[in-house]
Amino acid sequence: MNKTLQIKEMALPLGSLETYIQRAYALPILTEAEEAALTLRFYEQGDLDAARQLVMAHLRFVVRIANGYLGYGLPLSDLVQEGNIGLMKAVKRFNPHMGVRLVSFAIHWIKAEIHEYIIRNWRIVKVATTKAQRKLFFNLRNAKKEVGTSFTADEVAALAAELNVSHKDVREMEIRMYAHDMAFDAQDDDDDSAAVAPAHYLEDMRFAPSLQVENNDEEGHRLQNLYAALDGLDERSRDIVSARWLVDKKATLEDLAARYQISAERVRQIEKGAMQKLKNHIQEYIGA
Repeated sequence: MNKTLQIKEMALPLGSLETYIQRAYALPILTEAEEAALTLRFYEQGDLDAARQLVMAHLRFVVRIANGYLGYGLPLSDLVQEGNIGLMKAVKRFNPHMGVRLVSFAIHWIKAEIHEYIIRNWRIVKVATTKAQRKLFFNLRNAKKEVGTSFTADEVAALAAELNVSHKDVREMEIRMYAHDMAFDAQDDDDDSAAVAPAHYLEDMRFAPSLQVENNDEEGHRLQNLYAALDGLDERSRDIVSARWLVDKKATLEDLAARYQISAERVRQIEKGAMQKLKNHIQEYIGA
């Protein structure tokens, strides 16, 4: 039977991961010529059947890559599923005129999707959010297998130099990686660990009387400072600022121009000058 026909007729099973993996490895590997013909059909004609055959023929590579990430404690089925998404993205973006095999191009996309899934699901609190932190996370995870339970100063220095980051970044990521998630509230009041749940020792200060008094005093000082700054303006400038910023229904430049029998541009200039005076007054108050 022709390989492409065999791929088209084989359906992957649902439910059993072991059976899925066996079937994925049973699918024939495409020769370079067969792959080139399929990629050209999809690239030039948008042939979705050709794209499907390309994806099916490369599922074994996704399984192989996903197996390398089992140490993160996430289900292999989910890792494979995310890797398959990356494979499909790679097939969609692959240009057969680049002169490389599809698998070489797809590895990046497969790993990228798996990495994104791990970062999203490995901890309740994300351990890495920036591109640099993600690179550090996966490199430290791989190095950890070789160097044991804790990095020595020499190992930190070597990793920092290799990844072009600071020693502090390496240590911080190491702490993030091996810290444990903790529920804010204890799941069971009879549990011995209930007493150390954060809910027992982290205070909610939002409604503390002392804090409310302090906030009210600070707000009162800010209002007094604003009124003092407004009092330092001439009557027209104060009225323009109030009409433009301190009422619910704000006046337009044209409204104020008609009121004072001047141009809208002149109103804008007066407003700008008044706002600068207010800013200077408030800065002097803050610095005092």
